[in-house]
Order: sequence, then structure tokens, then C-alpha cells
Amino acid sequence: MSAEAIVDLDLALRALADGNRRAILRVIRSAPQPVGMIAEEVGLSQQTTSHHLGVLRKAGLTVGTREGTRHLFAVDTDGLAAVRSYLDDFWPGKLADLKTAIESRQGDPRG
Repeated sequence: MSAEAIVDLDLALRALADGNRRAILRVIRSAPQPVGMIAEEVGLSQQTTSHHLGVLRKAGLTVGTREGTRHLFAVDTDGLAAVRSYLDDFWPGKLADLKTAIESRQGDPRG
């Protein structure tokens, strides 16, 4: 993984650590939404919501587009794919450890 990718991953993980940001992602995951609607859905002010959207955008997790006078926000699936790829790297080793533990208990009369 390149140094640039690590920085992006760090930003993404820090952004995802905040519950309000995860709530925002849930609101915009199915369709782009304007900041006012997002704010209403998550129960935050528009200013606070805009701040969180800025953090998510800087982390590569959202994108903004213009539709007339409205600014719409959507999930950036490439950013989420980088986070998923990082987390997926943990599963093969953990599954192998689980398999070993289960197989070792099968021979144990207490198991």
C-alpha cells in the first residue's frame, strides 16, 4: 500500500469513527441528497451537517454535484472500497485461526 493510500485510509477511518458521519452516509447511500434534507434526516443543523460532509469529502467518502442551484451529496464508492479492501485483509487470517481452534476442540472431550 502506498504512503498516499495509507493517508487516505487514515482519513477515511477517522471520518467513519464519528456516528454523525456514519448516519449521513446512511442517508445518502441510495441517492444523492441536498444538505438541508440530510440535516433534517440526521437531526443536525445545516452548518454542522456541512462540516461533516466536508470531512467525509476530504476523506474520499462523499462527492458533491450541482443540480441547478442545489448542491447534492452522494457516497463515493471508491473511498468506501478502499476501506473495505483494508478490512477484508483481516478476514482470511482470522478465519484460518477460527478453523484451527474449532478443529482442535473437536478432539477435546470437553468441546
